[in-house]
Amino acid sequence: MHSEARSKIFVVGGTGAQGIPVISALVADQQYSVRALTRYPDSRRAKSLLALGNVSLLEGTFADEAVLREGFRGCDGAYINIDGFNTGEKTEIYWAIRSYEIAIEEGVKFFVYGNLDYALKKAGYDSKFRAGHYDGKGRIGEWILMQNEANRNRMGAAVFTTGPYMEMAISAMTPMTPAVEDGVVTWRVPLGNGAVPHVALDDCGHYVRWLFDNPERANGMNLEVAIEHVDYRALAAAFEKVTGHPARYIDTDVDTYWNGPLRMAADKPAGYNADPSDKSTMSFRDNFTGFWNIWKYGVVQRDYALLDEIHPNRIRTVEEWLRREDDLGRAQGKGSLWERVQPEKMYTAPPLLKVSEDKRQGVL
Repeated sequence: MHSEARSKIFVVGGTGAQGIPVISALVADQQYSVRALTRYPDSRRAKSLLALGNVSLLEGTFADEAVLREGFRGCDGAYINIDGFNTGEKTEIYWAIRSYEIAIEEGVKFFVYGNLDYALKKAGYDSKFRAGHYDGKGRIGEWILMQNEANRNRMGAAVFTTGPYMEMAISAMTPMTPAVEDGVVTWRVPLGNGAVPHVALDDCGHYVRWLFDNPERANGMNLEVAIEHVDYRALAAAFEKVTGHPARYIDTDVDTYWNGPLRMAADKPAGYNADPSDKSTMSFRDNFTGFWNIWKYGVVQRDYALLDEIHPNRIRTVEEWLRREDDLGRAQGKGSLWERVQPEKMYTAPPLLKVSEDKRQGVL
């Protein structure tokens, strides 16, 4: 395809759940072209990116300075969303820092970092809220914004802070995968009376495109996004309303949760390339116990008025999201939401999270 793109963006994390809609939004109108890094250029996900047009692939890993330099070189912008479930927390911190430093050196003009909340800090450094894949990114998000105070005229930077994808609540092999119990869709998670600031993946594309389209305003911004804070009782009620089939949320204690479907993953390292003998490596159990405490005790907030301004057509409620997802699934031949959460359908569908297509088949 002939490209009239005004700007080239180097993307790390482009074949992930978030990266695909982000790249789709960037190349939708040929204003941007994308160079996407992938370890597996022949994979289903990589081929889907090429099919968008205005996308080229760079084979390699972000954990390689030569590859990063080749990726950044000749690009005006960068979107860096490192997969912490590949690297583990410690390695992600190192390579995120080097990515920022090399991007400046290679002449990138605007750098967007795919971030998560620094929940440990937001909770007053209480280790009950320690989730390594959140804190690893959150520390770097703050570090990038600090560097940006000195470097903003050489390379602007923004931090894009997401959260658990709404899609995870209807997908296999996630921390909130539902079960169908006696005909009732059931979420058994340790959430108490808390709520999860779920993010719609399609909205991520709009937000990241906005950051690149508005670099003057976005420079130095931490854009924290979500649909809404989703109470799982409301999730179940909305599922019933949209599908006409019964659903429920059952608050579950942590021990029961880890003796459920995730018991095989509980004691494995949260990053499949992390060293399990390294005392800094968190297990899935420890990592996701902290994760659920973050939502149970309301550690994370969002500025929904700001999100309404930036994305006037954003999805605002879990019911709206479920209704759209039901309509889309039917139109795409995936079936209704009710059909899609049946185990024979859910566990044979292409996985949402890329980790289950890499090294950790069937673990999470």
